[in-house]
Amino acid sequence: MAKVEVGGYARRAMTTARTQLLEILRRKSVMYGDFTLASGKRSDFYCDARLTTLDPRGALALGEVGWEMVVAESAKLGVVPVAIGGLTMGADPVALAIGMGAARAGAELQVFSIRKQAKAHGRGRLIEGNFKAGDCVVIVDDTVTTGGSTLEAIEKVRAEGGVVAFVIVLVDRGEGGREAIEAAGVPVCAVFTRAEIDGAGA
Repeated sequence: MAKVEVGGYARRAMTTARTQLLEILRRKSVMYGDFTLASGKRSDFYCDARLTTLDPRGALALGEVGWEMVVAESAKLGVVPVAIGGLTMGADPVALAIGMGAARAGAELQVFSIRKQAKAHGRGRLIEGNFKAGDCVVIVDDTVTTGGSTLEAIEKVRAEGGVVAFVIVLVDRGEGGREAIEAAGVPVCAVFTRAEIDGAGA
């Protein structure tokens, strides 16, 4: 993995991208009210992250911020991930944005997508795209609540012979998901926490 300058201009550019990403997320994705989540839990906070990750400007900003996080966490852990992906479909635009962020920085980070069930025809693949057994990878997700979908992605990658280095999530709702993933032995980096989105940590 190529080195990326993290001081001076590069650091200012990342800060600007992060600020822009937070603004788009708050404006397009975050809602307050009474919602039933995929986990079945009820919440006063809902984040439709795809409205941000599928927004071209949101994706560009996420690519910069996410790639910077990959570089920093990889250096911290002493790992060299070669690919990034997660459980379809929420993770797909996140993984592609970060992969493109790596390419824009002159680095190489391939992208893959994990099916919920193996394909019933053709090659019958569970993991599509640029992944092979033995690869060291980063798992991504758009939001984490209980951590269930992220843990499912980790299990499927491991079952296919991959090595999971760490997880990056766009939004950590702060409801135990991060702790559940880390209890499975995988470090988690969140681009934003709910406190930051609410403004308490901004």
